[in-house]
Amino acid sequence: MSNSNKPNALFWIIGIISLLWNAMGVNQYIQQAYNTDAFKAMYPDKKVMELALNTPSWVMAAFAIAVFGGVFGSIFLLLRKQIAKPIFLVSLVAIIIQMFYNVFMSRAMDVYGPGVYNAYYGYWFCSIYTLVY
Repeated sequence: MSNSNKPNALFWIIGIISLLWNAMGVNQYIQQAYNTDAFKAMYPDKKVMELALNTPSWVMAAFAIAVFGGVFGSIFLLLRKQIAKPIFLVSLVAIIIQMFYNVFMSRAMDVYGPGVYNAYYGYWFCSIYTLVY
């Protein structure tokens, strides 16, 4: 009987979903950073658009580190490299910085209402679960 370190199906499902999720984040970052027409079309409400366009550069930098770190972490996770965990940790710290601004320093609560927390809880859960897994 052989003992292999072959990962189970759940590993591959989590890794692929993580890669896709973070790739969507990279797409969102690029659209916001370059202020594309597709980005502008997502926000027909003037208050929401103003909030997105007035995001400070340090928050955009945290956003970039979070999503690109997530993509690289996911790739290394799928390749089963140990470097994935520290990359995910850096990504998580960047998410914390970005979310701190979005929840406590911006006017997101005024613009989106209390539902703003639902998305942030989802990001935290997914990020921490991927890091721990």
